[in-house]
Amino acid sequence: MHTTTTTRILAIAASLTLGLTLASCSTNNSSSDAGSSASSSSAASAHNDQDVMFAQVMLPHHEQAVEMSDVLLAKGDGVDPNVATLAKQIKAEQGPEITQLTSWLQGWGEPTESEHPGSGHSMSGMMSDSDMTDLDQASAKDAGKLFLQQMVQHHEGAVDMARSEVDKGKNTDAVAMAKSIVSSQTEQITQMKDMLASK
Repeated sequence: MHTTTTTRILAIAASLTLGLTLASCSTNNSSSDAGSSASSSSAASAHNDQDVMFAQVMLPHHEQAVEMSDVLLAKGDGVDPNVATLAKQIKAEQGPEITQLTSWLQGWGEPTESEHPGSGHSMSGMMSDSDMTDLDQASAKDAGKLFLQQMVQHHEGAVDMARSEVDKGKNTDAVAMAKSIVSSQTEQITQMKDMLASK
């Protein structure tokens, strides 16, 4: 009887020791994971004035591109299907980027509206109110060509702003987005010019 009790006590003590050892390993691992996660998070959030300006100017720029696409698509079946497909592609690409740009600015404690000169309609490639009215009032048949002409200009402005971010930005995620914008929108500019040449 006594031997059984002693054996049980030893078994319990051994399992407690093992449990504490495992818990200690687990705690050490998780704390080091948390440390590396925190440092990578702070590295990702490191940014400079260029990153802020890029996000603040690219945000309304993308929003206008989505608005232009919506105006075109609202015209229905009379729009050139190839142009309509491009408009849907632009919305699909730029919608998530709008969310990301907004998230960065909020995370950095910066306003989403730019206080920099050159923002608003004077920003590179932005359409004026009258440009937007022209697109809105164009017939479905004419809107495709006008959309392409306006979007070439719009994309060229975005590519210029993105190149500045690639050259001078500090935030790795923002620079990565800028490189993606340069690549995808340069390709779309070529595509749109080819479409215009065939009209």
